[in-house]
Amino acid sequence: MKLLWFHLMPYTELPDDFTEKHESVWVDISAELFDPARAHEMYNDFLDELEVADACGFDGICVNEHHSNGYGMMPSPNLMAAALARRTRDAAIVVMGNSLALYNPPTRVAEEFAMLDCISGGRLVAGFPVGTPMDTCYAYGQNPSQLRERYYEAHDLVMKCWTSSETFSFQGRFNQQRYVNPWPRPIQKPHPPVWIPGGGSVETWRWCAEMDYVYAYLSYFGYQAGQATMNGFWNAMKELGKDRNPYRAGFLQFVGVAETEQEAMELYREPAEYFFNRCLHVSPRFVMPPGYMSEASMRARVTSQLAQAAARPQGEIGAARPDFEEMVAKGYVVIGSPDQVAEKLREVAVSLNVGQLMLLLQYGNMRKDLVNYNTELFAKQVRPQIEGLFDSDWENHWWPKPLSDPERARPRELGI
Repeated sequence: MKLLWFHLMPYTELPDDFTEKHESVWVDISAELFDPARAHEMYNDFLDELEVADACGFDGICVNEHHSNGYGMMPSPNLMAAALARRTRDAAIVVMGNSLALYNPPTRVAEEFAMLDCISGGRLVAGFPVGTPMDTCYAYGQNPSQLRERYYEAHDLVMKCWTSSETFSFQGRFNQQRYVNPWPRPIQKPHPPVWIPGGGSVETWRWCAEMDYVYAYLSYFGYQAGQATMNGFWNAMKELGKDRNPYRAGFLQFVGVAETEQEAMELYREPAEYFFNRCLHVSPRFVMPPGYMSEASMRARVTSQLAQAAARPQGEIGAARPDFEEMVAKGYVVIGSPDQVAEKLREVAVSLNVGQLMLLLQYGNMRKDLVNYNTELFAKQVRPQIEGLFDSDWENHWWPKPLSDPERARPRELGI
């Protein structure tokens, strides 16, 4: 099993009265709340935390794309990945990912991902999300009824960029280019492994199966709520004649580990409540624009997790919001001693049949020293108990194949 360290890069200083005075953390969040000088500190702390994860031996480090968002300050994950490609050595650089329909032309994605693959020595995992309605339709003004068609066309153009050996022209509905000849090209052949971050749409399940891509469910509400989605994915695999190789699937889980369960409950209460009660304060106005969800997904009664978050009470004084005990009981966050966390994550991986386990070990307003404590304790005492799961029975065809160590560049050590 692969264990990946995922960072959302949340703004860590949303005010205590945020839910009472502000309607949404996304799309129209007030610019007055953003302090660039404090963001300077946050961004550098976040990069430090990802570098610590690489040093601790996590298989991959993950970044993703959001816009106008107070819990995800990465409008360009490629910028973060570039910094990490230069400053890390071993971990896969997992960009989850570039929302293809937002790039005009999409050849920009092919070029920048190829640069990342070259800088990192072939460690890139290329993520291609369709994108949330908040990011795509509201922040970037895309027509929701055309979004998936734009996405498929952009995907085809990027893949042709990586696999064609000659200059070509591309004439699509949304993209017309007389000369397509991207430099550079990725190290990995025929292209870096492709993962598709998703939220449960039927089309995404089937498309991942048809294209032989990893389906990565970025769940905010844990393994209990994620079971139905993953069951749907594996049922789609069965219908299409695909095997149950667990490396076809990824899953995101919040985790807090400490020496004892009591200590973990004390340490991770505040950051978890900050994330689930402030960072997921999303206005219902933005979660389901007409045309965004397909008829097939609606018939399958797929409900996005962000729609679930938006349906909760939105900031009324005294409104019931989940406390930390409820979050733990419902599996939003896996909390406990190293042995308890290892046992629970083994159960999660087996029950969901997931071989690419992404871990949120920083969330909410968690301070840097606690993030590193969580990371290091997980690496030393949890990882050895679960890292070999599935390896004897299945091969991971969806993992980077970097250059050998002697072939790779040795960046100069920083000196002041």
